[in-house]
Amino acid sequence: MARLNDEVGALLREYADLILLSGGNAFRARSYEKAARSVGGYPGDLAHLDEAGLRAIPGVGDSTAEKISEYLASGRMEALESLRAKIPPGVREVTQIPGVGPKTAVLLYRKLGIKSVDELRKAADAGKLKGLPGLGEKTVENIRHGIEQLSQASGRTLLSIALDLAEDLVAELGAVPGCKKCDYAGSLRRMRETVGDIDILATAKDSAPLMAALLARPEVADVIGSGTTKTSIRTDKGLQVDLRVVQPAEWGAALVYFTGSRAHNIKLRGRAVKEGLKLSEYGLFDVESGKKLASRTEKEVYAALGLPWIPPTLREDRGEIEAAADGALPDLVQLKDLRGDLHTHTDLTDGLAPLEVMLQTAADLGYAYYAVTDHAPNLAMQRMTDDKMLAQRARARDLDREYSGMRVLHGTELNIDAAGDVDWPADFLAGFDLCVASIHSSFGLDRAAQTKRLIRACENPHVNIIGHPTTRLLDRRPPIDADLDAVFAAAAHTGTALELNASPQRLDLTDDQAMAAQRHGVKFAINSDAHSTPALSNRRFGIATAQRAWLTKDDVINTWSLTRLRAFLRKPAVRGGGG
Repeated sequence: MARLNDEVGALLREYADLILLSGGNAFRARSYEKAARSVGGYPGDLAHLDEAGLRAIPGVGDSTAEKISEYLASGRMEALESLRAKIPPGVREVTQIPGVGPKTAVLLYRKLGIKSVDELRKAADAGKLKGLPGLGEKTVENIRHGIEQLSQASGRTLLSIALDLAEDLVAELGAVPGCKKCDYAGSLRRMRETVGDIDILATAKDSAPLMAALLARPEVADVIGSGTTKTSIRTDKGLQVDLRVVQPAEWGAALVYFTGSRAHNIKLRGRAVKEGLKLSEYGLFDVESGKKLASRTEKEVYAALGLPWIPPTLREDRGEIEAAADGALPDLVQLKDLRGDLHTHTDLTDGLAPLEVMLQTAADLGYAYYAVTDHAPNLAMQRMTDDKMLAQRARARDLDREYSGMRVLHGTELNIDAAGDVDWPADFLAGFDLCVASIHSSFGLDRAAQTKRLIRACENPHVNIIGHPTTRLLDRRPPIDADLDAVFAAAAHTGTALELNASPQRLDLTDDQAMAAQRHGVKFAINSDAHSTPALSNRRFGIATAQRAWLTKDDVINTWSLTRLRAFLRKPAVRGGGG
């Protein structure tokens, strides 16, 4: 079930969108967007706050606090419902297409009466978008591509959202009397960036109490089917959950069967067949005698096939079975290996918490070092100045002396402009402990231009990490078009790390891209890009991406000692590099 904070944040975000769609004040809409981020990132429970407590949340003013209080008391937000009545639901749906904002959605509605994604698709196919103000040939092509992306993502859920629900279900079902073991399986256990449904596996001699517990969950909107071995429901958010109950002795075989991708499982079964065996969710059997050889644990099943246990994040048939057979599986990087976070924000720019609070949360995570990297001035909306950044640096140096077990690094997130240049001259950049450089604008440049700007940023001797390299936002913005192989080669040559951005809305680079970059010799930084204290925990998603990319500790710079990290950050100048 979604956190109340996330639920209210989503409503405030919808309200901001509807303000823009109805022609309202853009500044007012932005204030509600900021409030939505603040509420979603607030670590406490909104249900325990009165209006004064709500107003204490950064970005939540009197009007917003009143709306939240109204919703907490009645389950309704009158102002939101009033705006909903003015805008056809499908018009906001159109804004979910990557690259289509409220202004374009309103234009399409007013000029062509388009109030759904399907209507927009038909209009584009019929050539009706040509000639509309601001919609050139390139924009129309981007809209087509965005519709295709949205269609591909339809019915899939972000990893973080699915994981929250799955962990809640596993905790509750695992506590049902008679349940011996309970865990999630499927693509969620493989930690794919989005999932189509949630597979829950449990063991019990009597499945009835478990099935009843699932059906009693408050988010159940529809019962697809229910029996003694499997129950399927659909939640009020449209996500399907399948609960399978097996006998305790079948746990290992079932977990293998329901975790691996289809291709992984086919290859495992093929390996079994060659040995005169049969593998199913019930166990591994000798075909001739029918004797069960293994089923109780995953390690037992893999061992009976002549293989070591294969981590779930690798079970995609990308060579993991062959590597296992050869004793060549990588020693994957683990969450416990992370010694620090090298990309975070505070309320000096668009973060929600002050530096002191972010640092204390990081220290509580056991980090050995932590970098604050607030936005640089070319991201104009953040209003950064030299004086503000220098004052923060002085404060960071003071705080560094207060933490005996954690070193405080002062950095910044620079903006890579269309030419590949970044904020501030070289002498100012030299004062930072590290610099992350990211693209925040000019997403529509052509392939050559995007490639050139990224390579130029890598060649800058003051740029240590390229942040969220492809700029994608899952379900909202497509990646830029760049020759990533050329970028990877440049990053490896210049000693520039590439980020595995752990924000579940980004997960950028992807696992496939990270695998390709690693082959070039690139090093990586697994960063939370946290704008609030809860978001520091996003690191688990970055670790998942790294594992799916077969990365080890040696590949990830923020698993290294501070001494080794500092040596890497002393990046040599590259002939011809940018300033």
